Amino acid sequence: MNSSTTPSPVLPKAPHATATPDWRLRDALTGLIDRFEAEQQATLGQAAEWMANACAEDRLIYLFGGGGHTCLVMQELFWRAGGLANLCPMLDFAIHPATPAYLYLGHERMHDVGNHVVDYYGVKQGDLVLLFHSYGFNAPTIDAALESKRRGAKVVAISSSDWHRSVPRDFPIRHRSGKTLFDIADVCIDDYVPYGDTVIQVDGFPQPITGISSTIDFYIAHRLEMECVKACVRRGVVAPVWRSANIPGGDAYNAKLREKYNPRVKLL
Repeated sequence: MNSSTTPSPVLPKAPHATATPDWRLRDALTGLIDRFEAEQQATLGQAAEWMANACAEDRLIYLFGGGGHTCLVMQELFWRAGGLANLCPMLDFAIHPATPAYLYLGHERMHDVGNHVVDYYGVKQGDLVLLFHSYGFNAPTIDAALESKRRGAKVVAISSSDWHRSVPRDFPIRHRSGKTLFDIADVCIDDYVPYGDTVIQVDGFPQPITGISSTIDFYIAHRLEMECVKACVRRGVVAPVWRSANIPGGDAYNAKLREKYNPRVKLL
């Protein structure tokens, strides 16, 4: 060893740690799902009937997530195996998490964004808009809901009553109208996300962790999908549903759906 070489410092050994089962996240999610299934069947059923109407009338079903991770719910449903082909996500990358975080956060607090998104995607009278935002008070969300209603569309809101009750009325990032999604929507589906979003407290760590809003909204989105297809079957309507493009015959099966919806759904 070269005598001029400085020896590496001796680091203290980390305490031995072994992960152990922790069911709290599972229990928190299961609790939200159980409450949703027990209490939201009427609203779920009404929304699904309107979705089935759109399928029967060859209309698009418009999706909007009001910014940040809520945008991911649109992508969870869109263009995937077993999903409806007549979904039109109204995606705006200015408020999407693919944009740098503090940039999209700034856009997410701007008025007159959501209404222009609705205009760009062409929502019209008689259409159906599924609008996801657990917090339910920010400017793009409320502007999109108000513009959809102004155009004569039906609005289904998936949001949290706990957030609506708990956010201060004078909170500066609220929509200037002071409204929440449930003040505007025709059908209000409660996802029961707790105020603050986080559901886990770790001993010895002061701040709660693990946001759950996206996870429960993914579940509700697929439940809407399921109930829509069931309603279509009851009516004798063939729901337009994609097959996986990663199985033999998938591309051939999807070709007719692509021919039908590519000119109408802007993100296909």
